Amino acid sequence: MIFDLSKNPSVAHHFIAEMRNINVQNDRMRFRRNMERLGEILAYELSKHLPYNSIEVETPLGIAQSKELSRPIVLATILRAGLPLHQGMLNYFDGAENAFVSAYRKHHHDGTFEIKLEYLSCPNLDGKILILADPMLASGASMVIAAKQLLEHGTPSEIHFVTAIAATPGVEYVRRMYPKAGIWMGALDEELTAKSYIVPGLGDAGDLAYGEKVQF
Repeated sequence: MIFDLSKNPSVAHHFIAEMRNINVQNDRMRFRRNMERLGEILAYELSKHLPYNSIEVETPLGIAQSKELSRPIVLATILRAGLPLHQGMLNYFDGAENAFVSAYRKHHHDGTFEIKLEYLSCPNLDGKILILADPMLASGASMVIAAKQLLEHGTPSEIHFVTAIAATPGVEYVRRMYPKAGIWMGALDEELTAKSYIVPGLGDAGDLAYGEKVQF
């Protein structure tokens, strides 16, 4: 399943517009909060497609019929850019276990780059619902490498990828590598630059959330 939040009118359009806007996005606190709110909205939309059990809940006045998630959730994200989006999803899936992947682009002098992975913390995934969030799905390389490493810790019942802004080449690559997974996005852009940055995108989500970093 592929879900594009921007295809339907909602307040999410306002949050995404502010994250893209160069006159607003330099307010780091607002950028982080908008990314967090987008994570909350995407978590809610994704929750509509998860498995539930019927349960009875005792109230002060009787018994109410209700539902609860039938499988545990593991929320995973790629440091550091993914933290605000991850927090938004954790606000809704507040009982979830969590996984963290440290991955980054190591650029070379010829303009090429490779994805370097330095750290991973993950619970056992067997039978659980794995949701991997990263704010920018550009080429899809980071998502796929992170997912591959996470899946060494077990076999989840479902896999979902969540992103704020996706590019068509990245979506196609993730679909090809994980055809049964769900892909959930705030908006879809068509182009990538020669260095695999999304156009029009919004810039470097990690820098906008936490400040510029020194490149090695």
